[in-house]
Amino acid sequence: MDEIKRRILVVEDEQDVAYMIARFLGNEYDVVVAMNGQQGLDMAFVDPKPDLIITDVMMPKLDGITMVKRIRERDPNRKTPVIFLTAKSAPMDIVAGIQAGAKHYITKPFQFDELRKKVRKVLTGK
Repeated sequence: MDEIKRRILVVEDEQDVAYMIARFLGNEYDVVVAMNGQQGLDMAFVDPKPDLIITDVMMPKLDGITMVKRIRERDPNRKTPVIFLTAKSAPMDIVAGIQAGAKHYITKPFQFDELRKKVRKVLTGK
């Protein structure tokens, strides 16, 4: 029996970046993509629910930090890990991301290998 792949929700308004991440992680994980924060919020509650959310901060309709806060408000017992992947690199932005519940905060431009390592660490603890 095949092991069920862990699901990752990628929330990124830059389509090229979103699909590069999905392609890069798609061999190991079941990756679904949302193109804005509101779509990401909706998809966070669709079964099978994501095991990890990778999100940009600056997006139309709903920014990533607000999206994560709303997910937590709607389901306070669910602690889906979040990795922020964003161009916002000021210390206050990083603090806001960590306070919103981010496990990791990766600034763009980023290395795909760094992203893969952080994803593995979050999902497997290794």
